[in-house]
Amino acid sequence: MDKVKIGFVGAGGMGSAQMAKIAARSDAQIEMLFEVNVERGKEVLKELSLDESILVDSYQKIIDNPNIDAVWLVSPNGFHGEQSIQAMEAGKHVFCEKPCATTFDDYCTQIELEGKNPALKTYVNYLMCFDPMQNDIKGMIARDELGKITQIQINYRYPINVAGPAKWKLSKEIMGDSIGMGTVHSLSAIVHIMSPQAKPVAVYATELESQLKGFESPPIHNIVIKFDNGATGFCFGDIETAKGFDLYHSVSGTKGGFVFENQQPQAKNKVRFCNEATKGEWVWPLNEEKCKADGFENLIWSEDKILSDTGEAANARLDSCIEHFIVCVKENKKSFLSFGNSSIIAQIGWAAQMSAATGKEIALPLDIEEAKKFFAN
Repeated sequence: MDKVKIGFVGAGGMGSAQMAKIAARSDAQIEMLFEVNVERGKEVLKELSLDESILVDSYQKIIDNPNIDAVWLVSPNGFHGEQSIQAMEAGKHVFCEKPCATTFDDYCTQIELEGKNPALKTYVNYLMCFDPMQNDIKGMIARDELGKITQIQINYRYPINVAGPAKWKLSKEIMGDSIGMGTVHSLSAIVHIMSPQAKPVAVYATELESQLKGFESPPIHNIVIKFDNGATGFCFGDIETAKGFDLYHSVSGTKGGFVFENQQPQAKNKVRFCNEATKGEWVWPLNEEKCKADGFENLIWSEDKILSDTGEAANARLDSCIEHFIVCVKENKKSFLSFGNSSIIAQIGWAAQMSAATGKEIALPLDIEEAKKFFAN
C-alpha cells in the first residue's frame, strides 16, 4: 500500500500531537476523525489544514469504512479495550495508546484476537521504549558493560492534569488504574532495559488512596519486580502528590552502574555512569568540560539524548513510535510492542493491583483464570 489510511479517535492534547505528525507524513493519511467534542475536532482539523468533512459523529463509521486500514486510538483510557476489540474484529490494524485496556477481560480478548488474526498489526504506545537514553542503558546491559544487573529503579512521579476537560481522569471507570494512566511508562522502561538479560517473574506492590484530588482509583503505587536472574526492580508511582516530574533512574550491576536524576537543577550533572572501561570512575557525559579533563571525551553526550524534564510526553519520541507502527503495517511486521509481545508489561500492572489488594507476591506470567476471578469481584 502507498499510504496507510487511518481512522483516528481522540483529538485531545496527545491525540492532536499525533495527528499533526501523521498529517506531515507522505506514507499515511487520516481518513476519518472521531472526536466527541465536535468543536475541538473542527479546531484541530483546521489547524492541520485537514478537511472538516472527515470528522464523523460515531466510532462505528470508522469501523464500517472499508477504506480504513488502521484504527488509531487516543481516546480516554476506558475506551481502549472495547474500541481496539471492535477494530480487530473488523479486520483493522490497531495503534493503541497506553493502557491497552482498563478491564482484565478486554486485555485477555485483545491477546486472543491477535493470536487468531496474525495478519493484523497491533501496537501499544509504550513510548519510553523509543527513548535514546533508555536504549543506551539497554545497550550497556546487552554488551555486558554493567555486568549482571542486581538492582534497577525507575520512578514515575508526575501530578497529571485533572482540570477542565481532563477531569475524566478522576473516574475509575474511565481512567482505569493509575498504573495504566502513568506509572506504566516506567514499568515499560524497566522491562525494556532489562530485556537483554532477564525477565520479570513476580510482583509485590502497595498502594495509597487519593490524598488531594479525589481520584477514585488509588493514585500512588510502590512496585517491586523480581527478575529471573535474581535482580530486583523498583518503581515509585505517583500521579497525584508528586512535586514536579520525577523519572529518577538507578541501575546497579556487578561491573558498573547508571544514574539519571532529572530533577537535578544543573543539566550537566543529570547523568552519570561507570563501568570497567571507565576503571570504575563515574563519568558525567553531559559535562563536556569534565569529560575532556578526565580523558573521557569519547563518552560525551548531547542534551537531546535525555528525557524532557517537563513530563509532557506529547512530543517526546512520538516520531519514532509513529514511524514504527506505520512500517509494521506497510511491511507486514509484528511489533515488539504488539498486544501479545508487550503483554508482560500489562501483566505487571494487573499483578501490582492484585498484590496491593491481597498483600501477597504475585507470580508472572499471571495465572489467567485466577486473575479473571480476582478482577471479576
